[in-house]
Amino acid sequence: MSTTSPAQGTATESVTLRARFSAWAEIMQTANAPVDKPLDGLGKWLVMTRAAVFPMTLWSGTIGALLAVEQARLAPAGTISIDWIAVVLAVVGIVLAHAANNLINDYFDMTGGIDTDGYVRALYAPHPVLSGWVTKQTLRNVMVGLTVLGGLIMLLLAYWHGPLVIVFALAGLFLSVFYVAPPFSLKRHGLGELDVFLTWGPLMIGGTYLVAVTPLDTSKLIQVMLLSMPYALLVTSVLFGKHIDKIEPDTKLGIHTVPVILGEKLARRTNQVLMIAFYPLILAAVLAGWVGPWVLLAVLAVPTLWSVLKVYNSPKPAGPPPWYPARGWPLWFVGFAFRHVRLAGFLLTIGLVLNVIVPVKLPLPWL
Repeated sequence: MSTTSPAQGTATESVTLRARFSAWAEIMQTANAPVDKPLDGLGKWLVMTRAAVFPMTLWSGTIGALLAVEQARLAPAGTISIDWIAVVLAVVGIVLAHAANNLINDYFDMTGGIDTDGYVRALYAPHPVLSGWVTKQTLRNVMVGLTVLGGLIMLLLAYWHGPLVIVFALAGLFLSVFYVAPPFSLKRHGLGELDVFLTWGPLMIGGTYLVAVTPLDTSKLIQVMLLSMPYALLVTSVLFGKHIDKIEPDTKLGIHTVPVILGEKLARRTNQVLMIAFYPLILAAVLAGWVGPWVLLAVLAVPTLWSVLKVYNSPKPAGPPPWYPARGWPLWFVGFAFRHVRLAGFLLTIGLVLNVIVPVKLPLPWL
């Protein structure tokens, strides 16, 4: 499958930095190779690692860090400190893990006979190997290298903050590798959605919080892991949308994702529930006094949610509408879910920042 455009074949020596930035920006917006802009080596790796969805991971790390800062602000002065170097390393580590995860998925789905030129993965964006961009060996070496680099970060953070860091990191590695890899192949058995929920919620948010605070209060860590669940539902809704888009080919290949098990109509309704549930859960956390009320700014994403819910009311169209980017087809539902999580996650993060710099306490009689 060829994905090279005329612009991509231009000699990179003559490409200006501005043109490169423009191409990289388009990749981060569309998760695809630009048609009319130059594509350099970095641009290819941004496409291959699917860097456009890294903001979901950045929000997870940022949420964990901000919850730690809010706790430190509420504690008696000097009793809790924030390790900002550890926070930065943790966020770098989970982004590297996300990149490695995407390459791992491509590698094992290809070697397992799932990813082919006719399968969905190779249709909506270039597959690293099937596109001819890299060899199978290069793909394997890069995903191993990213994992090793993440492992070094894990060991350093564990040296600073204790062995519980290793538990979180290895749990994430297990879920990352065996999402597709045998013998577990969690995605094939209806466990891929739970995998993503646990990874982007309790493990990433809880893990970042874990290395941020000193000393660690285990009860507070558990509370943060519970607080991570509303955002984890949003990230899961993105994967859920993608699996709805792939119901037909996955059914033929015997891949039993949750949407395959539920069927298309019930899967659409279920994903609507996942997206809606974010809002009452955030409200419940505020009313319980677990987090400050500024996080309720997330309700500003409700108009976007409403437009996304309307899309989910109808089956996927037979072909892309005129306004839809043709290169993104046959994906449909996933893009709308990602649009929602990107805005809601951003607003949630802004709310957490405001909780720290402009603290407000609600006059709730039970607090």
